[in-house]
Amino acid sequence: MTALVIAEHDHATVKPATLNTVTAALACGGDVHVLVAGANAAEAGKAAAQIVGVSKVIVADSPSLAENLAENVAAQVLAIASNYSHILFPSTANGKNVAPRVAAKLDVAQISDITKVESPDTFERPIYAGNAIATVQSADPIKVITVRTTGFDAAAATGGSASVETAEGVADSGKSSFVGREVTKSDRPELTAAKIIVSGGRALGSAEKFTEVMTPLADKLNAGLGASRAAVDAGYAPNDWQVGQTGKIVAPQLYIAAGISGAIQHLAGMKDSKVIVAINKDEEAPIFSVADYGLVADLFTAVPELVKAL
Repeated sequence: MTALVIAEHDHATVKPATLNTVTAALACGGDVHVLVAGANAAEAGKAAAQIVGVSKVIVADSPSLAENLAENVAAQVLAIASNYSHILFPSTANGKNVAPRVAAKLDVAQISDITKVESPDTFERPIYAGNAIATVQSADPIKVITVRTTGFDAAAATGGSASVETAEGVADSGKSSFVGREVTKSDRPELTAAKIIVSGGRALGSAEKFTEVMTPLADKLNAGLGASRAAVDAGYAPNDWQVGQTGKIVAPQLYIAAGISGAIQHLAGMKDSKVIVAINKDEEAPIFSVADYGLVADLFTAVPELVKAL
């Protein structure tokens, strides 16, 4: 029984989500191999070989894999899929784009967003915005799985000594082409990797107030900036800051929620945070049900005072 982890990478380094996925793969039992599908991705392959618990890294190099187009990456996975009992993807935008294609081609059911491995064929996954946990058992010969990275500790990125093999890269499928990419540049930590996240809600009232109140606190803590869906929909914050079921799922060491009531959609995205601090003037706000520390106060007074005290 051998599991294959599809690495998330930028062709030079391996992204943190891969480390959590390796931990999930190890829990499935047996050996763990990692596929690095990219262009000029030898450095990413070397980094993957350092991950503790990985026994083999397969580097597939092809110009067709340069932009991680889902059709081409799926074809690369399918070229070696028959050698594995489990194929695991991080539950990221890329992983969720490729995994269903692989599952469909293999004619198996995808097991999505797992948070626990009970046994090699039985897994737990959240449903109903995390308010219930489903236990799923699969009899499929190959399990195609996406892993909610916040549910698993990250494997050590260094200390391993896996062998590295090369595989022939697949040809371009011709089904899609890369047109362009607009990347948001920020000096702040990426939300899904940040150890501290400061999030604001609709109570901030405007994009100007959001910046004025929340940015100094994030700067003091070197934190990622997040927002509730209501704040994003109102135009107070950009889409890529949204935390929640339809945004980003995060589990930082510290999550500070200011002016966020705590709708189920938002709680689903952050309730696994290690320490949650809520600031809201409504003492009945649902956010206080998951908060470790709650402050019933006007955020326009409390947040600046907190910044001064830091």
